[in-house]
Amino acid sequence: MQQPPIFHCGQFTLHFNRPHIMGIVNVTPDSFSDGGQFLAKDQAIYHALQLVNDGADILDIGGESTRPGATPVSLDEELSRVIPVIEALVQQVNVPISIDTYKPKVMQAAINAGASLINDVRGMQEPGALELLSNSNAGVCVMHMQGNPQTMQLAPHYDDVVEEVAAFLTSRLHALKAAGVNASRVLLDPGFGFGKRREDNIQLLKHLQRLTDIGPPLLVGLSRKSILGAIAGNDASQKMHAGIAASVISVLKGARVLRVHDVKATADAFAVVNALQDQEV
Repeated sequence: MQQPPIFHCGQFTLHFNRPHIMGIVNVTPDSFSDGGQFLAKDQAIYHALQLVNDGADILDIGGESTRPGATPVSLDEELSRVIPVIEALVQQVNVPISIDTYKPKVMQAAINAGASLINDVRGMQEPGALELLSNSNAGVCVMHMQGNPQTMQLAPHYDDVVEEVAAFLTSRLHALKAAGVNASRVLLDPGFGFGKRREDNIQLLKHLQRLTDIGPPLLVGLSRKSILGAIAGNDASQKMHAGIAASVISVLKGARVLRVHDVKATADAFAVVNALQDQEV
């Protein structure tokens, strides 16, 4: 039997013999689902602690919204939002803290503050990002995005979305290896909703197993995405049930990490999946 993959990030070693949950902490005023709810430091910390209590294996801290059409945030503003939260959380929880950013200076400051994982929607393509990562022991999640948050949903187009996403993620994996980053420190994210049409997202989910062939574990972020609303006919605040279904399907198709807002509901769903899979072994 094939051994489950192991993921190294900072002082943490995660064994993916079960799906892991990444809880989302948006320290932003304008994220598409929960913008403004946790902008204050104390609110963000309280929310993060609750997510760990609910079953989060990783906390993902973000200080700049990447929703379609989002306004870019200055370096100083992003740092002021996320660094105090990271500094406080590393003293209170024993799970990896992830920084959701594409800016190398924010990455470095977050690592210095105790973060052990970089979650980069631009796939470590900014100048200096690869060098920074290679000089640390942090893990990284590289994501595929066509365009940027300001333009990505204007007119996305693919000839074969699954193969194009696979080619991009493979090229970034090669770039990481060339920079001296071992594959055991890498997660891959197909980037649901980032420069993709409804049919593109459906094809990616349908053929997710193809992306597992690349090697590193897959992270999937479908929580409260517009694709769920388009299918189920709900707005952002009513997408939990559709999101749970998408998370379970993703796990059954090979995803190892699910980035979600609704941690408790996802953990309950995974408990059922794990119990059934254990019975089959």
